[in-house]
Amino acid sequence: MTDSSHGPSRSDLLRSALPAALVGAGGAVVLFGVDAIAEVLHHVWWESLPHALGVDGEARWWAAIILVVTGVLVGLTLAKAPGHGGHDTATVELVSPPLPLKTLPGVAVALILGLAGGVSLGPEGPIIMVATGLAVLAYRRFLPQVPLPMVLMISTSAMLGAMLGTPVASALVLSSVLGGTAAGQLWDRLFAPLVAAGAGAVVYHLLGGTSWDMGLPAYTAHWVDLVSAAVIAVVGAVLGALAAGTFAPAHRAFRRLGGPVVYVTAGGVLLAVLALIGGQITMFKGANETAEIIANRDEYAIGTLALIVVVKLAAIVVSGAAGFRGGRIFPAMFTGVALGVLAHAIVPGVPLALSVASGVLGVVFAVGRDGWIALFAGVLISGSVTVLPILCVAVLPVWLVLTRAPHMLVHEEPAAPAPAPAS
Repeated sequence: MTDSSHGPSRSDLLRSALPAALVGAGGAVVLFGVDAIAEVLHHVWWESLPHALGVDGEARWWAAIILVVTGVLVGLTLAKAPGHGGHDTATVELVSPPLPLKTLPGVAVALILGLAGGVSLGPEGPIIMVATGLAVLAYRRFLPQVPLPMVLMISTSAMLGAMLGTPVASALVLSSVLGGTAAGQLWDRLFAPLVAAGAGAVVYHLLGGTSWDMGLPAYTAHWVDLVSAAVIAVVGAVLGALAAGTFAPAHRAFRRLGGPVVYVTAGGVLLAVLALIGGQITMFKGANETAEIIANRDEYAIGTLALIVVVKLAAIVVSGAAGFRGGRIFPAMFTGVALGVLAHAIVPGVPLALSVASGVLGVVFAVGRDGWIALFAGVLISGSVTVLPILCVAVLPVWLVLTRAPHMLVHEEPAAPAPAPAS
C-alpha cells in the first residue's frame, strides 16, 4: 500500500515500469511508422512523379504545386475525417486533452500529408495526440486506476524521448509540470514517464530513426563567447517573437475565409509563394534541411542565409495558422541553425557550434516558450556539452527579451452559451 506522506513505494514504482516501457516502445513504433509512410509519399511526390512526367522534382515551381495540392488534401481531411483532424495544433500545447479513438486516423493522415508535402511543421503535436489517444485507451482497459494526468505525461514523455533521441528532454519539460513539495515526490512521479521516454528513445534508435548528430566541429569555450552567444540568441529571440506576434492575427484571418478546405488551401498557396522565394531548403520539418545547410554552409551567401531565416519563420507562421497539423519546435530548430550559420558567415571567428547552438536557443525559446527545451535543443544540435555553460548565461538576456513577448499560440475564446428559451 502506498504511504502518501512518503510517496509511492518501491513495488509501486516497479509495477509502473513495464506498462510505461510498453507505451514508450509503442510510441517509438508509431512515430517510426508515420515517418516511414510520410517518406514513401515524399518519394512518390518528389521523385517518382517528377521522373514519370519528365520534370525536375527539385524545381521551385514543382514545390509550389505540391504545396497547393497538400493544402487541398489536408483541408479535405479536416473537413471530412471524424474529429476534423483532432485539436487545432495552433491552439494547444504539447500536452492536450485526449481524443476519441475514431479521430486518430484523421490526425495521422493530416500529419503525414503535411510532412510529405513540405509544410513547415514537425510531427510533435499530432503524433503526441495519437500516442496519447492510444495510451489512454490501453490504460483505461488494463490499468484504470492510473490517473489520466499521469497517462498523459507518460505518453508525451514517450514521444519526446523518441523524437529527440533521449529521455533528458522529457525530464526537463516534465519537471516543471510534475514538481511537488514533498521529499522525493518529483522523481517518484517522473519515474514512469522517464521509463517511457527511455524505451521510446532506444526503440526508435534501434529502428533506424532520425539522428540529430550534425557533425559540427569540436568546440572550446572562450571568454568572448559569452558575448557572442548572447547577441546571437537575443537576435533569434527577437525574430521569433516578431513571428509569434503575427501568429494569432494570421490564424483569425485564415478562419475568416470559410471552411477548412478554403483556408488550408489558401495556406498552401501562401506556402507555395514562400517556396518560390526561398526554395526547398525552407520547407519541411527541418531535420534533413538542418544537416544540409550545415554541410553546405560555404555555398550560401550571407544574403541568401538571411532570406532563408526570414522565409522559414514566415512559413512556420503560415503553416501553423492556416490549419496544417504539426508542431513548431522542429522547424524553429532549423531556423535557429540557419541563423547560427548566418552569424558564423558574418563573423567567422565565432565558432560554428556555438553560433548554431545560440541561434537555436533564441528561436526555439521564442517559438516554444520553454527554456528547458530551448537549452536542450541548442546542446543537441551542437553535439557538445561544452556549450551548455555558455548557453546558460546567454539564456538570461533572452529570458528578459521574451518576458512580455507574445506566444506563438492561439487562445480561443470559449463559445458563448446558448440563450435561454423564452418562458
